[in-house]
Amino acid sequence: MTISPDMSPDFSAAATAVTAALAAYLLFGEPWAGRRMYGSLARRRDIEPRALVRYFSAVLALWASFAALAVAALLLSPGVRAADLGLAAPESPVVTVIGVLAVGAVAVKSGRTFRDLVRRGKNVPGLAAIEAMLPRAAEERGLAVAVAVTDGLCAELVYRGLLIAFGVGALGLNLYAAAALSVVVYAVAGFYQGRQGIAVFALFGTVFTGLYLATGSLLLPAAVHVLLSVRDLTLPAPKKPLAATAA
Repeated sequence: MTISPDMSPDFSAAATAVTAALAAYLLFGEPWAGRRMYGSLARRRDIEPRALVRYFSAVLALWASFAALAVAALLLSPGVRAADLGLAAPESPVVTVIGVLAVGAVAVKSGRTFRDLVRRGKNVPGLAAIEAMLPRAAEERGLAVAVAVTDGLCAELVYRGLLIAFGVGALGLNLYAAAALSVVVYAVAGFYQGRQGIAVFALFGTVFTGLYLATGSLLLPAAVHVLLSVRDLTLPAPKKPLAATAA
């Protein structure tokens, strides 16, 4: 099924307040907080052995908080169904499975190519922007996978599921205007990577939103998001800092 343009989730006053506060933070607070957190990590990465572990732990805690607020908004609103937040099975499981397998194959193939480029000291487009987050030890790799999975699942629930439903049900926007607004909010989350990060987040936010609107379920966009995040966050850290090379 696709999402109906006539969907009308009825947010309660309490859920409206919770979601509005979260949306305001995501739009105005998260870009600066994320940039500050990542900047601090980049400065401490080579001098504090557990800097990345602490960073990943903080990211996991933040995503857990955001997801909890999304669930709270759902539970506080009798007029909002789980399906209004994309928590439903897609109408065509076969298409979803094929999509996941196709993206999985691309993620594995491109991941191998990127790893080979890193091993040979070649540039991987965009890698310098997340260099400080790339794991160097077993504990870091395990946390990187956990962060990638959590990011994919929670980001889709919050940015696609909750914000689009909120835009329609509480702000009175039509479905596509609410979807566009959710992409804007998601795009500014890439501010920690600079202007290029905002553009990349806008591109992938549009893709994930399109998959959600087309299937009426968060399953496919969440699976694609997880696969791409796992690929990126498990790339080996380059021996020669790419950021320093670019500078």
